[in-house]
Amino acid sequence: MHLATFDDDRLGVVLDDRIVDVSDVVDGTDDTRGTGGGGLGAGRMRRYIADPRPEEVAAAARARPGRPLAEVTLRAPVPDPRVIVAAPVNYLDHQQEMRESADVGALGFFLKAPSSLLGDGGTVRLPYGDRRFDHEAEIAVVIGRETRHVREADALDHVFGYTGLLDITMRGGEDRSIRKSFDTFTPCGPWIATPDELADPTDVAFSLTNNGELRQKASTSGLIWGVARFVAYVSTVLTLRPGDILSTGTPAGVSPLLDGDVVSMRADGIGTLTVRVDGSSTTPSPTRGHHSGPTPPPGDRGGAR
Repeated sequence: MHLATFDDDRLGVVLDDRIVDVSDVVDGTDDTRGTGGGGLGAGRMRRYIADPRPEEVAAAARARPGRPLAEVTLRAPVPDPRVIVAAPVNYLDHQQEMRESADVGALGFFLKAPSSLLGDGGTVRLPYGDRRFDHEAEIAVVIGRETRHVREADALDHVFGYTGLLDITMRGGEDRSIRKSFDTFTPCGPWIATPDELADPTDVAFSLTNNGELRQKASTSGLIWGVARFVAYVSTVLTLRPGDILSTGTPAGVSPLLDGDVVSMRADGIGTLTVRVDGSSTTPSPTRGHHSGPTPPPGDRGGAR
């Protein structure tokens, strides 16, 4: 299934160009079990991931007419994850374009603020007019159950589904968690694809265009650390719970974003995530942003290829 969060925390099944509201099915789940990952205050998607009812949801989706997708506002598929964990330098071609000597095996992972999430059709708002901002297209996984010290061989069994993610990045010397956690800097979606929607979850092809120009194209088969290895590693540090998001890293082609850009990421078996860029209200950066590590070559308007 393709599962989406839309409007005011409604949960829906996406069928072609329409969405069927199945929020009432989720509302029948027990929302009080803290160890399940839902717990009090969790949104519908996170509660559903903690206690899925695929047969009931599928039956409800088949029996209801739904609404055109164009009539609803898509939100980030999991609007309220506990954590967003991201992999740095996890494609060889990106390592080369960054002129980075280390890869994910030495760098580990970094965290992004959940408050930076943005849904499909949203607007990325650039905060400063004197800093460079880049797009980074990534495939993200949504954890389906409590995961701690999982073996790599078993890690994919702990994945609820897959989604697209744009890791918007400010270049500079600040810590990654700062440069990547501005509000709107984590577009995610357009929805979650359960693993059965993908021909091969270890080989998900995806691409990114900016104003229609191809900038990034890759497959998760090219990851230095594949999905299973990354999930397993993170689980040795954090106890992962339903709805947590792990983003697997970006390939080569990271390029600058400018006011008015329209960025689209398409992933096979998942869908297309599109956002606009607004740099009309920028201010000077309060930090000098001296860079202490590699950055893509400045290149032309498109930046690094």
